[in-house]
Amino acid sequence: MEYIILLRGVTPSGKNSIPKMSYLVEILTEVGFINVRTYIQSGNIILETDLYLSEINVLINRTIKEKIGADLKIIIKTKKDLTKVVYENPFDSEKYDYSRIHVVFCQKEIRELPLERLQENYGEEEIFVSNECLYLYLPRAATHKKLNTNYLEKLLGVDMTMRKINVINKLLQK
Repeated sequence: MEYIILLRGVTPSGKNSIPKMSYLVEILTEVGFINVRTYIQSGNIILETDLYLSEINVLINRTIKEKIGADLKIIIKTKKDLTKVVYENPFDSEKYDYSRIHVVFCQKEIRELPLERLQENYGEEEIFVSNECLYLYLPRAATHKKLNTNYLEKLLGVDMTMRKINVINKLLQK
């Protein structure tokens, strides 16, 4: 089965950097994943395997930690999951700037999280809760946004990662 692996915490330099995506492809292929490819430097991997989700998570985390030294959080989705996310995007492209729509993923079901902790008002920023993810509309520059992955992880008590919806569309084309 084909999976899309979203790494959380990849940095351009430092302890969680991945020097070259081509090396990441190489080491994941060496441990048995098939047709491994990446998209942009921020940690998006597409691969095929017959392993269970928990096995995929452990093997990728261990391989990256041993070979690169980075200890990254991993969110695993299928193309079907991401296709549904794009299709169910609640932000109308005529009213909203498509490039400012973000999607937040976690490995758990979103509806299992303590969603009552979310505020009703985040100013210009908007949040929409679906079954698969959280959709964010972040019209301001990244340095000013209130809604971000660190805030949401602390608030909801779960590992999460965020991608622009444009990136999700590109991953679906890979």
